[in-house]
Amino acid sequence: MLTERHLEIFVALAEEEHFGAAAQRVGITQPPLSQGLRRLEALLGVRLFDRSRGVTLTDEGALLLPHARRALAALTGLREAGARERAEGRRLRLGLAPEVPPPVAGAVAAAPGRAGEGGRIGVATAPTATLLSELAAGRLDLAVVRHPAVLHGLAAGRVVLFPTWLLSPAERHIALHGSPRLPVAVRPREEAPAAYDLFVDTLASRGRRVETVVVSDERAGLALVAAGQAVLVTADAALSADGVERAPATDPPLPLRLRVVWDARRPDADGIARTAQTLVEALTGQAAS
Repeated sequence: MLTERHLEIFVALAEEEHFGAAAQRVGITQPPLSQGLRRLEALLGVRLFDRSRGVTLTDEGALLLPHARRALAALTGLREAGARERAEGRRLRLGLAPEVPPPVAGAVAAAPGRAGEGGRIGVATAPTATLLSELAAGRLDLAVVRHPAVLHGLAAGRVVLFPTWLLSPAERHIALHGSPRLPVAVRPREEAPAAYDLFVDTLASRGRRVETVVVSDERAGLALVAAGQAVLVTADAALSADGVERAPATDPPLPLRLRVVWDARRPDADGIARTAQTLVEALTGQAAS
């Protein structure tokens, strides 16, 4: 899929004619810049730069350049229009990963109003990978996502850790590393690849193979636990059912890692950063309560 980031990398490299300078301009290092260029060339099916004589545009690259500049200008115009609308009272658009517990989600959504920042707020729930794409495209203002995640130049607040619990069938309470074993209910890896890998790697740190079963959400995972078919790790203190036993998920430690993310390249970035700090404080307060 062609993204704004692809166009930013292409235009920066076309104008700077140097990989290092272009990477610095778009706020990334050279390896992801080169990777982004390769993906763009693969998407278009053409070579955009001749690397045999420095970094110069090919004929196809020269044809693309004015179109890329116009597309980026149009996107900037959309963001500026959005900033004006928000200044006039348009709602703040907040995204929340589905793993955020309901009380935490409520506290974070209410934080801007309590801080006197006013305005309406619209809340959307989506996987971390989707939220990051929506932020980069300007369709969200802020998001609370799982950590770790590849941010592609987005700004982020500090990582906040939340305790989790292991839910298991009551008649056969087991440890994650114990025996008999049940698969661990997990959401699809593509929703948050880095966070998923950290979770599974932590489970595997005791040297045993980790069995998982993919579920659409924690409610579906809870149903499998109640049916005696899986165990589930959750940060939702209220998630429970008959036939389900709860224990702290501390062996090994499996905290839910969350952070607030936003796009610092926006025209109204200073205001968004202030609101982001308000959300970070609300998130931290919930973790400590």
